[in-house]
Amino acid sequence: MIRFDCHAHVYETLTAASGARYAPAGTAPLSDWLAHGARHGIEGGVLVQVSFLGFDNAELCAALSKLDRRRFAGVAVVPFDVSEAELDRLAALGVRGIRWNLVRGAALPDFGATIVDRHLEHLRRRGLHVEIQLESPRLPLVVAPLLDRGLTVVVDHFGLPDKQEPAPPSWLRTRSAATAVDRLYVKFSGAYRSLVEIAPHAKALLDVLPADHVVWGSDWPHTQHEDRIDYDRTVAERGTWPEFSDTLAARNLYGIEPA
Repeated sequence: MIRFDCHAHVYETLTAASGARYAPAGTAPLSDWLAHGARHGIEGGVLVQVSFLGFDNAELCAALSKLDRRRFAGVAVVPFDVSEAELDRLAALGVRGIRWNLVRGAALPDFGATIVDRHLEHLRRRGLHVEIQLESPRLPLVVAPLLDRGLTVVVDHFGLPDKQEPAPPSWLRTRSAATAVDRLYVKFSGAYRSLVEIAPHAKALLDVLPADHVVWGSDWPHTQHEDRIDYDRTVAERGTWPEFSDTLAARNLYGIEPA
C-alpha cells in the first residue's frame, strides 16, 4: 500500500537561478499538490527542492513551515560549503536529505576533495541522506563512494535506466551496494523520464532491494513533461508495477508516519 508521495515540487515563484537549464511556464502551489494527494488517499509526503531554483530553498522551507512534520518532510539542495548552522536550520524545518542533480553530463563530485569530504561528514553526523538524480551508467561512480563513507543513499527515478540491463542494474552490482544495501533506497518516480519499459525494471529492483527500501513519488508537477503526464496518470501507472508498501521506508528515511 502506498501512503506517501515522496517526490514532488512546489513553488510560487518562477525566477530561475543563474545557470538553470529551464524555467517552468507556471507555478506549482502547495495547495494543488495536497489536493491531488488527498484525492488519491495520500496521507503525507516529501517535497524536493526543484532544480531551477538552485540553492535557494526559500520556497521549500516556506511550504514545510505550513505542513505537519509528522507526515511531511523535505529534501534540499545546498552547495558543498554550506555551513553547519544552515544544515541545522534546514533539519529543524523538516529537511531529511540533500539532493544532487547530476544529469545531462554534469560533473561528478570529486570525492578526494577536502570540501566534499567535510560536507559528507557533516551530513552523516546529522543523519541526512544524499538523494541522487543521475543516469544509470554513471550511478556506480557516485553510489559506491557515498555508501563507503557511511551515508544513506536514495536513488531518484528508478536510477534513470537508459537500456534494459541484466538484472540487477550495474549500480546495484557493486561491492559497496552488496555490503551496504541496508543504506540504499530507490524512488519509484518519474517513469516517463526513462528510456526503458519500467515494470520489469521495477521488479528487478524489488528482487534485490530489501522490501522496505522503496518509496513512490508522483514527480508532480512533472517539469518539462507537463504535456505528457499528470498526477492522475502517475497514480494509474503505479498500478502496473509490482506491489510494495512504503510505510517503513518513509519512516526510516523521513521520520514520517501515516495519519
